Amino acid sequence: MNHRFHGPEVGLFLNGEIPPFSGKKFLSYKKIFAADGAFYYLSAFGISVDYIIGDFDSISKNDIPIETRLLNACDQKYTDFDKALNIIYHKGFFNINVWGASGMEQDHFLGNLSIALKYKKKLSIMFHDKYHCYFFSDKKTSFYQKKNKKVSLFPFPKVEGLSTCGLKYFIDKGSLQIGKNIGIRNEAFNHKIEINYKKGELLIFIEK
Repeated sequence: MNHRFHGPEVGLFLNGEIPPFSGKKFLSYKKIFAADGAFYYLSAFGISVDYIIGDFDSISKNDIPIETRLLNACDQKYTDFDKALNIIYHKGFFNINVWGASGMEQDHFLGNLSIALKYKKKLSIMFHDKYHCYFFSDKKTSFYQKKNKKVSLFPFPKVEGLSTCGLKYFIDKGSLQIGKNIGIRNEAFNHKIEINYKKGELLIFIEK
């Protein structure tokens, strides 16, 4: 799945579930940002951090390498994720891969989704964990997926005029709504998946 904007990709690591550190997937990121305590697990796996964002309530400045820059964001009206996205945006980066947004405290996970939706028009935000890549979809989007792999469509909270192509259980001018019908656990029938909808917000999960 490609990001929506031209330009480099950056990695933003939150203090949730520790990502699976295998291969060299993080080496392609132009910069790596850590939200407060995420710095520690990155450091433990030998991942160099360019910026640490937050109020530094969960790290000791004595542990931070000289070359790592601290970006202080102390406004308690906003979460570390919200503050990090705002800072990254003003640094001129628009394609953001977010790790550690899920797991552990699930209210934080839901809060992170809400914040990502807030920045949807300004940033291309893709969440990653060991199971999925997931993101808020544009009204017209396409991507590639291995046949028989899962693709889940989740309304946030409602989607109307939804049509799909390339999924095993296709939808034609349908609607999804939390509390009624949602489109999770579908499967790729073709390699290319196309999704269109008219109104609402749609969260797409792509199985790894």
